[in-house]
Amino acid sequence: MNPPTPEEPRPVPYGTPEAPRIAVRGEAHLEVDPEIARIAITVTARGKDRRSTLDDLTRRNAAALDLVKSYGQAVERLETGHLTITPELGQRGRGERIRTHHGQVGITAELSDFTALGELTTRLADLELTRVDGPWWALRTDSPAHRDARQQAVREAVQRAHEYAEALGTSLTALLELADLGAENAEPYPRAARMRSMAAYGAAAEDAEAPPLDLEPQKQHVHAQVDARFTMAPPRLQ
Repeated sequence: MNPPTPEEPRPVPYGTPEAPRIAVRGEAHLEVDPEIARIAITVTARGKDRRSTLDDLTRRNAAALDLVKSYGQAVERLETGHLTITPELGQRGRGERIRTHHGQVGITAELSDFTALGELTTRLADLELTRVDGPWWALRTDSPAHRDARQQAVREAVQRAHEYAEALGTSLTALLELADLGAENAEPYPRAARMRSMAAYGAAAEDAEAPPLDLEPQKQHVHAQVDARFTMAPPRLQ
């Protein structure tokens, strides 16, 4: 039977007189331009006949998709979110008599070209029974702004620890811990500013096309926060 090995000494939570500990927090707040913008497109149809309502919805949905796709690489993502065909019953008389049918398709588009964005939103709003909501400005998940904020937060923590040590007439000796609080936040989609919703309920005349909207991208706020713990040489307190 092997003799028991001596337990390693546990670190003292608040350091020792021979190796005092400094605990600091580093933060970074960056304001950067957005990289992408999202818009929501809702295509609607309504009619007394279910088949004609579906045909109208299919035609208008195809027109909206073709228009968005015509912008090529400016559109990074295009997705259909929902499709509904709903019968509406009459309120009078006996029995379940259908008075009309409602159809709706939801589309989401993500663009990186903000000049094309202003033109596209205007042209979409000129389509029949088509509504546009947005834009929601955002950064990509792998944006360099997130890395820059984290690195700046670390540099601030180190600088702050150096300043505390210098105030005591000593210097740092080792880094004990660096904890990422995961506080970087690009403020995407839900809280971003919105463009006023637009709805068109009839096709625009060919010679009366609306001018493109001039959209001002909303600045994005990136926040990073770290906790760091260092040891320092014993200071002379007298």
